[in-house]
Amino acid sequence: MLVKVLHNGNCSKSNAVLEYLDENGVPFEIINIVEDPLSILEIKTVLKKLNQSVFHIIRKTEKLYLENFASKNLSEDEWIKVLSENPSLIQRPILIKGSVAMLGRPIENVKYFIEK
Repeated sequence: MLVKVLHNGNCSKSNAVLEYLDENGVPFEIINIVEDPLSILEIKTVLKKLNQSVFHIIRKTEKLYLENFASKNLSEDEWIKVLSENPSLIQRPILIKGSVAMLGRPIENVKYFIEK
């Protein structure tokens, strides 16, 4: 089954997962979330597939987060809008296979996800 990878080319973990998939012959499609940001609906769909709240996919170590959002108490919908406008704040990679998704870190989880 084709695996969709929500990817940021500037992320070493994301690049490592693509390399792992390629080396193991896993068919995948790259969705570059920086060049083609996810819409609010797409983020909600990903969260449903992850079975997680938006707070699970926010990169809280990112400079943009620390400078602009760390002190804010935003709702889930407000965070989804922030992520749609600032894709660098989304954890990556996120792997999607059919109706389920997972964060692609640590890489050991990717192997389990692919084989499942």
